[in-house]
Amino acid sequence: MTTIRPFTCDDLFKINSVNLDPLTETYGLPFYMQYLAHWPEYFQVAESPSGEIMGYIMGKAEGANENWHGHVTALSVANDYRRLGLAATLMRNLEEISEKKHCFFVDLFVRVSNQVAVTMYEKLGYSVYRRVLEYYSGEVDEDAFDMRKALSRDKEKKSVIPLPHPVRPDELD
Repeated sequence: MTTIRPFTCDDLFKINSVNLDPLTETYGLPFYMQYLAHWPEYFQVAESPSGEIMGYIMGKAEGANENWHGHVTALSVANDYRRLGLAATLMRNLEEISEKKHCFFVDLFVRVSNQVAVTMYEKLGYSVYRRVLEYYSGEVDEDAFDMRKALSRDKEKKSVIPLPHPVRPDELD
């Protein structure tokens, strides 16, 4: 049986196999530790009965007023454990935490080319709020979709009304 539990410092030595996916953003140890220290409730792992990390989610709460929201910084599931609903479970947990914190919405950034992920997020109720030009850097810079899902506090769903034009990373709020 899969266990969803809080991320611990020891897990930093176990997530390498999950981070092998070329579409997974990887960060330095200080970045992970910052999230673990500031937003531990948003940092969770899915663990197999043998203790293997199957996937993880890392996020935070940020913003002010009607822009107060939960943010998914990273969501990744190891290849061997995909299509089991783990990503959806981890996302629901993050949404529940954001509801408890009275957030208006949850947002995330995803590569425009990652159609599998875009489709999964759409099935979970997310929609494209805006396109962010050259958000991901690499050999060829790539655009991102800023996808959002309104939570119960946003009764009029203002947070998910799409912007009619793309933005640049320096224009993000």
